[in-house]
Amino acid sequence: MHNTFLTREGYKKLQEELEYLRTQRRQEIAQRLHEAMEGGELIENAEYEAAKNEQAFVEGRIKELEILLATARIVDEVPAADTVQIGSRVTIQEEGSDTPEEYVIVGAAEADPTVGKISNESPLGKALLNKKAGDIVQVDAPAGSFTFRILKVE
Repeated sequence: MHNTFLTREGYKKLQEELEYLRTQRRQEIAQRLHEAMEGGELIENAEYEAAKNEQAFVEGRIKELEILLATARIVDEVPAADTVQIGSRVTIQEEGSDTPEEYVIVGAAEADPTVGKISNESPLGKALLNKKAGDIVQVDAPAGSFTFRILKVE
């Protein structure tokens, strides 16, 4: 089993999600199941089926989070080096663009491109790792090839 890289913030968020699922969410689903069982014939009860499916999903997510947190490798938020690492904040600019973009490199489990967190396993994340400010990187992604200049590494 391989380690999952997480920032301290990402680790804490996943711990909070796990705690919520174990306590509140399990209880909510148990209540829904109880109410559905009181609703009559279980074989034809759509609410009961929906609650059972949700229960299975939540239990699966709990197991996933338990394994992820048990094998997680915490990385420092602010890497010591001037090279791009997990936890680095990187400002890049695509060739032919006037607009710089800023990303934080994180492990796959906490990646969220909509808020500027990209996975170290994504094409862009892989291309940026171990590079320095001023370097030009070529990114081969499913949508094509792109060239970026690294403006700043923090």
